[in-house]
Amino acid sequence: MLLFFSAVYLLGRLPLDLLFYTIELTAFLFFLYLLAQFYRYAKRYERLQELQKDNAELQNYLPKNTDPADELYQEKILALIDQLREMEQRFGEKNSEQLEYFTLWLHQIKTPIAAISLLMQSQPQQPLKKRVEQELLRLEDYTHMALNYLKIEENGTDLDFAEIELDDVIKKTIKKYSILFIYNHISLEYNETKVSVLTDGKWLQILLEQVLSNSLKYAIGGTIKIYLDSERPETLVIEDNGIGIRSEDLPRIFEKGYSGLNGRLHEKSTGLGLFLSQKIVERLGHQLTIESVLGEGTKVFIHLARRELELFD
Repeated sequence: MLLFFSAVYLLGRLPLDLLFYTIELTAFLFFLYLLAQFYRYAKRYERLQELQKDNAELQNYLPKNTDPADELYQEKILALIDQLREMEQRFGEKNSEQLEYFTLWLHQIKTPIAAISLLMQSQPQQPLKKRVEQELLRLEDYTHMALNYLKIEENGTDLDFAEIELDDVIKKTIKKYSILFIYNHISLEYNETKVSVLTDGKWLQILLEQVLSNSLKYAIGGTIKIYLDSERPETLVIEDNGIGIRSEDLPRIFEKGYSGLNGRLHEKSTGLGLFLSQKIVERLGHQLTIESVLGEGTKVFIHLARRELELFD
């Protein structure tokens, strides 16, 4: 516009003062136009921010356009969102059905496990009794692991925090696995901690069972030590002199389904035990770290001093 007016005034030999006045007026009108555009842009950006928080009422946020092409785009967007919601609903229903079936199956399988256990107790002289008892204990472990995995993944898992005697939980865990200690010729060195901790006793025992079960898998004929760290009195250490873990596997041992080289070679690892353990310590506000040297053994450190719990989705 400025170039157009300048050419008109020069060709028409009009006064330059009038040209300068026209330039000022045009600049002022252009400034008003910029303000109006900025206001529209700010409102649009604000709407997009609101839309990012919740897209349930997307049609109320879309601009009202008279352009038929824009209207077609909006209709396509709304149709895709409806399709996405329908797929999410179907997925949620399917996932819920699978979860119900899996939970029911886990509860039902506990019945034959209990029946086998009673039969073994009533027939103490049966051949292969030691082997069957060990496999029965592992079967119970895997069943409980699956149930605990379902529970820990549920939102709002109930936790009952109280001051508990750490030795009571440790002794219950050792008693549960006493068969594996005896049959696999694994010696135990346990120094009583004589401390109490603020935690959920049930979930802490599940955590210790997972850690001790892992040590028992790879320490056949060796030694397992349970003691408090001398430098960190609120840290429980479970140490074994088993086959150890490769240094390249250590950063990934808490990943879901990751079993590492040892698990693949010995076919004893599901890749869920340490993943579940990490989930438990997060819920309890504790920490779990592992040190290991291949061929020498593994140390598991359970830091029982509670940190501030985070909110879980």
